[in-house]
Amino acid sequence: MTQTPLSPTSRSTVRRGKKRAVADRAVLYSILDSGLVCHLSTIIDGAPVVLPTAYGRDGDTLYVHGSTGALSLRTAGAGVEVCVAVTLVDGIVYSRSVFNHSMNYRSAVVHATATAVTDPDAKCHALKLVTEHAAPGSWDYARVPNTKELAQTSVLAIDLTEAAVKVRAGGPGDDEDDIAANRVWAGVLPLHQVWGEPEPCELLPEGVAAPEHVVAREVR
Repeated sequence: MTQTPLSPTSRSTVRRGKKRAVADRAVLYSILDSGLVCHLSTIIDGAPVVLPTAYGRDGDTLYVHGSTGALSLRTAGAGVEVCVAVTLVDGIVYSRSVFNHSMNYRSAVVHATATAVTDPDAKCHALKLVTEHAAPGSWDYARVPNTKELAQTSVLAIDLTEAAVKVRAGGPGDDEDDIAANRVWAGVLPLHQVWGEPEPCELLPEGVAAPEHVVAREVR
């Protein structure tokens, strides 16, 4: 797949911290593929609403899902402008001054018009992507959605063409005066996310072990 570099629009141009802006679309994909939850923002009855939700990506399309009863998804799927954000925190930056404390992070902000996915095959494809993004291996292991469940589920497609990416990495950015005069510790406290040991449902029959796609993820 050809990756067209991010071309900033008036909405996606990074104005604060311009040196942290990244135009490489591969970095956008990497951030989205590494996150688990996105925040979908839209306007309902004149007020902003932010919905945290799982998602999945297929090329330049991001899919989100939820209940058909959710007003936020019905509104977003009606063809209004939405904004989607994913942020990964990699560490806390301790500086010699509180003012210069910061975070190392990777963030992506997408602007688009959401499109409701209604075709049953397309909806199943999107739900498989969402499922496999959060819980790899589950689509072919567990029961897939039936007709009733598909009817109760809304799926939105969000184009990734218009997006802004920012990345902050490295140590403190202290003022020279503070470096010369201040003896306090400065540096980075990295943040690592790891999976714990699988906790079986109490209703599982005896002898049902965690499948390989769960165990392998725990030790990865």
